[in-house]
Amino acid sequence: MIRFALALLLACAAAPAAAHPHVFVQAEIEILTNESRKMTGVRLTWTYDDYFSLLLMADLGIDLDSDMVLTPEEEDILRAGVLDWPEDFEGDLYVTQGDQPVALGSKEEHTVAFIDGVVSETHVRPLVYPAGNAAPTPLQIYDPDFYVAYEVIDIHVSGGDGCQAELQKADLDSAYKMVEVLLGGRAASDVGPNEEFPPVGKYFADTVVITCTG
Repeated sequence: MIRFALALLLACAAAPAAAHPHVFVQAEIEILTNESRKMTGVRLTWTYDDYFSLLLMADLGIDLDSDMVLTPEEEDILRAGVLDWPEDFEGDLYVTQGDQPVALGSKEEHTVAFIDGVVSETHVRPLVYPAGNAAPTPLQIYDPDFYVAYEVIDIHVSGGDGCQAELQKADLDSAYKMVEVLLGGRAASDVGPNEEFPPVGKYFADTVVITCTG
């Protein structure tokens, strides 16, 4: 993640400045629970799109022969480049309960993989305090600035019994209408390269609702 911003700039340069998003990520979510029927954390696997994976490899200077096989030295470079998040990157994970944010701990068990030319990373975000059954617990993954688009493709619950997760896909029609409202009726393609794009990522985010009973 230490070079994430550099690769992101390369992606932006290869596309129209106002074309959002630039990076596409498939997200797999594992809801971690305990025997007390409380949610204790979230394990996330992010798989980056082919193009961004290629840019990241080029930015890190690895797999330059494009054989999709990394040497041990290249694996070390990839780990250093992806696992070291910038200080201002908070993880794009948002969990709430009763309309209040749920406190998340620092990432744990962070690993990276390069398979068939695609980069993926997996990590755990523990909850500072387990979330009980007082109210449903919505979860979203999004980049507020919408340079990165996350799509939830898989979700399951592990640990104790009593918790269920429901996936609610984003309402894209409503999201695009919101973009038009925030842009004063203009289309996103009309935003100039020197203009600030509004933070619309949350409107395009899938929502996972965790309910624990008993």
